Amino acid sequence: MIRLGTRGSLLATTQSGWIADRLREAHGVEVELVEISTLGDRSSAPLEQIGGTGVFVAAVREALLEGRVDLAVHSLKDLPTAPADGLTLAAVPQREDPRDVLIARDGLTLGELPRGARVGTGSPRRISQLNALGLGIETAPLRGNVDTRIGKVTSGDLDAIVLARAGLLRLGRADEATEILDPIQMLPAPGQGALACECRVDDDATTALLAVLDDPDTRAAVTAERTLLATLEAGCTAPVGALADVVWGDDGDELWLRAVVGDPSGAPVIRRSAVGSPAEAAALGRRLAQEMLADGADQLMGSATTA
Repeated sequence: MIRLGTRGSLLATTQSGWIADRLREAHGVEVELVEISTLGDRSSAPLEQIGGTGVFVAAVREALLEGRVDLAVHSLKDLPTAPADGLTLAAVPQREDPRDVLIARDGLTLGELPRGARVGTGSPRRISQLNALGLGIETAPLRGNVDTRIGKVTSGDLDAIVLARAGLLRLGRADEATEILDPIQMLPAPGQGALACECRVDDDATTALLAVLDDPDTRAAVTAERTLLATLEAGCTAPVGALADVVWGDDGDELWLRAVVGDPSGAPVIRRSAVGSPAEAAALGRRLAQEMLADGADQLMGSATTA
């Protein structure tokens, strides 16, 4: 019996259930989901007020380290970039669509929303990129599960909301999106759409079971994105977007990384891209981050924090 630690939300248990099914199919093992309450689930306050990075994973990691569960499944974008003592990222399965989507009243797209329309999101990354488009919309704070967020639109409290498409796809609700946002407009959070399977570093048996789920292209992409985030010294609540893709180039596979650092006020953003080898994903992320820091990304993020 493998005990899989997961947050208790419908999306989290759906994601963890998908991992459990893959393990059952691959190895014929029994997998039990163990629901764990996290600080991020219990509080409705903005994430930066309750600790920001790690509020959705700390309690699950604690259960793993204490031996109450054998592995943990997280949304990778919620995972701090710093390594956790005693734990290893044993598998990063194939990524779901990382893009953001709009869910708006009357089937509207982002460009069709009237000036002054209220768009719900609690993400500084999304706020900065929305405001940088100069559409004259207003952003409003938003927390809660998918049902709660969509309910803000259907009730008329908000004109639209922005969500990750991956979550809607996993819940079978992708058709409720009124527009898929092109990364040219809205780069996703580093790691968005990917799952992280963690286990204890000394648990060779579980590590071996998880190996079959690891997708090399996804791991390379998220390694580049998360290394960029770490080099910028920015957490998961920072106004930073990044997306890496493995593509076919003249000399074989190439890793293309795009990134943006913004300011929630809508001030001009810093947007850069770079290409490298999937085998050197961390170096690519580090190099692009250093270029952005040279362009003033640290000052831009600092002004966003103090605004």
